[in-house]
Amino acid sequence: MPNASIADLIEDRFGVRIDPGSDVPGEETLARVLARRTHRRYADRPVPEPLLETLLACAFSASAKSDLQQSGVILVRDPAKRATIAGWIPDMPWIAQAPVFMVWIGDSRRIRRICDLRGKPFGNDHLDSFLNATADCALAMQTFILAAEAVGLGSCCISAVRNHAQALADLLEMPKWVFPVAGLCLGWPDREGFISARLPLSLSVHTDRYDDSRLEEEVDGYDRRREARNPTPPEKQRDRDLYGTSPAYGWSEDKARQVSHTERDNLGPFVRRQGIGLE
Repeated sequence: MPNASIADLIEDRFGVRIDPGSDVPGEETLARVLARRTHRRYADRPVPEPLLETLLACAFSASAKSDLQQSGVILVRDPAKRATIAGWIPDMPWIAQAPVFMVWIGDSRRIRRICDLRGKPFGNDHLDSFLNATADCALAMQTFILAAEAVGLGSCCISAVRNHAQALADLLEMPKWVFPVAGLCLGWPDREGFISARLPLSLSVHTDRYDDSRLEEEVDGYDRRREARNPTPPEKQRDRDLYGTSPAYGWSEDKARQVSHTERDNLGPFVRRQGIGLE
């Protein structure tokens, strides 16, 4: 939506009109965030190294829990390693095709080594430590994505790398207390892509208490809005052999079918093998 206003972008994404008025401070930045999209097709054009380093500097300027800075990234430059990862996830060819592929990691190792260096015990070997490192990583990765889009680059997160957490940790030589959070493809988009509609804000924003009393009607409306813009052909419905073809297929039916299959139930044992307590 070239030259779209903030109100237009909100309506396109959420299906509701919110007009913050004219002369909003940071309007260009807000519009860029509202217009962000995933890109899976890239031009055959490299990302200059100084630009990549600048974007990484932006990423690690993100907020970090208690300034512990428990995030990191591994740039996968070795063609053989990249090919191995792409081979594990063949339905995502953009892993092999993107000019840059990286794996974002939670790093609970560094602070433990610092405790050793300073002769102090690490007293937080429990679930919150894992959560803190994961949150730090997610914040840094999202900041990287927004910085990349500001210069015209596109990206695609790859959570499917966690389906192969142990093999990935072995391949990239992740030591104890380090774990993969997501992969990320990066490159210059070769097409515009589209803005993905999101659930209405009324389902995500709560005041004083959690309230999902209008879940059914809000999700039904969201399904209709998404399908009106990007209809799902019957042959593209997920798991038709198991669930059949739905006459009213939408986001909620698709996601319910997706999560009906157990996935990544080996992640907890992997994280424990990495030495991280989850109690």
